Amino acid sequence: MKTSACLRIFSVIFASSLSLMLANGSFAKEGKSLFDGKTLKNWDGDPKFWKVEDGAIVGQTTKETPTRGNTFIIWKGGVLKDFDLTLDFKIEGGNSGIQYRSFVKSGKHDGWRIGGYQADFESGDRYSGICYGEAFRGILSDRGFHTTLTLNDKGKLQKTPKKFGDSKEIGKAVKKRDWNTYRITAKGFHFVHYINGVKTTELTDNDEKARRADGVLAFQLHAGPPMKVSFRNILLK
Repeated sequence: MKTSACLRIFSVIFASSLSLMLANGSFAKEGKSLFDGKTLKNWDGDPKFWKVEDGAIVGQTTKETPTRGNTFIIWKGGVLKDFDLTLDFKIEGGNSGIQYRSFVKSGKHDGWRIGGYQADFESGDRYSGICYGEAFRGILSDRGFHTTLTLNDKGKLQKTPKKFGDSKEIGKAVKKRDWNTYRITAKGFHFVHYINGVKTTELTDNDEKARRADGVLAFQLHAGPPMKVSFRNILLK
């Protein structure tokens, strides 16, 4: 067989294989999918607030069904250590977040109360992209900063922020009432958040007394006025 004919056959086979990979999402989206798009298998949250709608995990409160305190839906498929997580989110009203390396709070009236590292986002302009400590030391690193956490000589938390960008400019990457893509990376005690490909914050946690090497993944539904939050395309590497 002539070389040119071989090349044509190879090109056809390669193109067909590539098209199949793209259709299945295996080429463009590497990683383990944590949500099947149809059910809440491996997810645990208060059924009063959480459901699957249009291929997304949806949490919603209304005037008739408010939540007493922040409530969460928890992934039951394992714990997070070092990882690279990407997902799409959309929020209508209120505040939400992605909990990682987190813990279930004890002594609460249900099992859906969480504390730990949070990749924050909201319907407003201030908090999307920051690293927040839910029941876990408050704001850990603000938008536009790489913050290092240490303990001072008295054993108290000390934050050393180093600015890498303007918070308002970074915030322009976030689309209101539309789908956005969050990416969170964790390696050792170094964490980086991105929204729509833009780095929003970075944290190095040298607080040996409080920092967490592993923990659960969960999504937040915030107490307060009615709100709706949606998550889809949840991929873990």
